[in-house]
Amino acid sequence: MNTLIAIIGLGVLCLLFEILDFRKAIIPVTIIGLLGVLGLTVADYNAPASYYNNMISVNNFSVTFSSLFIVLTIFLVALSHNFYENHQTKLSDFIAIKIFLLSGAVAMVSFGNLAMFFLGIEVLSISLYILAASNRMNVKSNEAGMKYFLMGSFASGIILFGICLVYGAMGSFDISEISQMSQSAELPIWFPIGIVLLTIGMLFKIAAVPFHFWAPDVYEGSPSMTTATMSTLAKVVAMATLFKLLTALNADLNYNFQLVIVIISIASMTVGNIMALKQSNVKRMLAFSGISHAGFMIMTLLSVGTSAGSLLYYTTAYSLAGIGAFSVLLYVCKNQNNEDITNFQGLGKTNPLLAAVLTGSLLSMAGIPIFSGFFAKLALFNQTIDAGYLVVVIVAVINSIISVGYYFKLILAMYSKEPNETRTGKPFLIYAVAIVSLLLNIALGLFPSLVMDLI
Repeated sequence: MNTLIAIIGLGVLCLLFEILDFRKAIIPVTIIGLLGVLGLTVADYNAPASYYNNMISVNNFSVTFSSLFIVLTIFLVALSHNFYENHQTKLSDFIAIKIFLLSGAVAMVSFGNLAMFFLGIEVLSISLYILAASNRMNVKSNEAGMKYFLMGSFASGIILFGICLVYGAMGSFDISEISQMSQSAELPIWFPIGIVLLTIGMLFKIAAVPFHFWAPDVYEGSPSMTTATMSTLAKVVAMATLFKLLTALNADLNYNFQLVIVIISIASMTVGNIMALKQSNVKRMLAFSGISHAGFMIMTLLSVGTSAGSLLYYTTAYSLAGIGAFSVLLYVCKNQNNEDITNFQGLGKTNPLLAAVLTGSLLSMAGIPIFSGFFAKLALFNQTIDAGYLVVVIVAVINSIISVGYYFKLILAMYSKEPNETRTGKPFLIYAVAIVSLLLNIALGLFPSLVMDLI
């Protein structure tokens, strides 16, 4: 609970700094504040507690994922310094929205009550709607914001309807009470229908097939900083929340439900990878790549009771690789009107350090050793085989091989093509985020137990 209060207070402080004309202090103070919040969060490890009649429930699951969200937000805030320096809107607005978005993310993995769950998801979603349309002079950004708002509102309505059905069946919003009552022999038909609706709504937030159609257009049209936020932080939050939701509600994954999860996982991996092969815009390629990775993450739902550690490790590996990739994209495409692969031609010659970071991030996403992405997939495959789903793992391995095709298309452009232009300047924060994310990626690949044993 202290974490949530501190995050909200930090967001208000960002707005006050703008009023007091302390603009230059916003980024460093926010990063220092988030590091303090991270310390508060870690202090709650192995100290389960509940607050406000179990509206907020703190346990190792919520602490570890909240810590991941805070670290990702630190990276995103650091990248914001160079991206928004010439933007017409005040920097404090963007930073404050990201902080409030983080509060919604923490609430989504710390809820003990379905009302708090819905409040968290709406805080996060509304923040993303605003950020997607924040470049108001760009038609694509306006379109992305409107499309995301309409589709997101529809998904939120489905989630709310699902909550209503669960409440109608159980007579309570409290997760612990619902979990106890769900173990009874006879359950009202509304309960499983509510679970299905909640799952559908969250699958939209994750951008899993067949609820993925919004993702490529929204990713391409949104400002690159917003795309980085959606691709890393928002996707990880939605997946962790869905996992907790199905675990906390003690949902009985019967054969039919498991079959649906298997189909969605296979479809997401396959559709995402095949469509990514055809893309020349890097943001659209990363959007379809994210859809594919959503399919991998959904595999953890096939063994809900035992795969929390695998989910944490996979989401950490994926988000670190995403942060590394987008930090390079922000540097390369800052003054471009598009994010075409041609903009990355010759980057290996003009900026070998950032080219190495992008190469490492893409190799991690593809599942190549020694990066954490390889070991995250390996842990996930072992978990899924133990659960009895060898076919899903075979499809996942094939899709990992397919993904090498479009990742290497970008890598080859960096090292085998001549540069279109020479980029000047070495923004410190972009370099810092890129290098730190890659080093963490390699470190977690060498020492996976640092993450997997936390839950």
